[in-house]
Amino acid sequence: MIDGWKTTFATLGLVAMLVPVQALSAEWTRNTPGGGEITRNVTRDGNIYSGQTTRVGPNGGTYTSNSTCRDGIVDRCRRSYTATGPDGRTYSGNTATARGPYRVRSVGVHNGPGGTVGIIRRHWR
Repeated sequence: MIDGWKTTFATLGLVAMLVPVQALSAEWTRNTPGGGEITRNVTRDGNIYSGQTTRVGPNGGTYTSNSTCRDGIVDRCRRSYTATGPDGRTYSGNTATARGPYRVRSVGVHNGPGGTVGIIRRHWR
């Protein structure tokens, strides 16, 4: 009886190795409590996750964010975003984050209306 189980598990393991790993994806849209709408799309290919989020506010403002993360001992993520307010002012920026077993480091550059630029650097232990 045990030899039969061993053969069954060995066969399942061989089949799992022969089946190609496919990229997984998910997408959803929902209304926000304030009257806007948010849409999110996330895909995974191996240890790399990518996603896009779009939010439209009830007053016409929009926000779009794209991100890519890589899983590992140190998780690394990059995110960029653009936003336009109902008055036409635009904001944009990007952030890179590395999260390891003992600390988190993040750096970002953010651009506001009129060419203002802010650089934010964070380090957590």
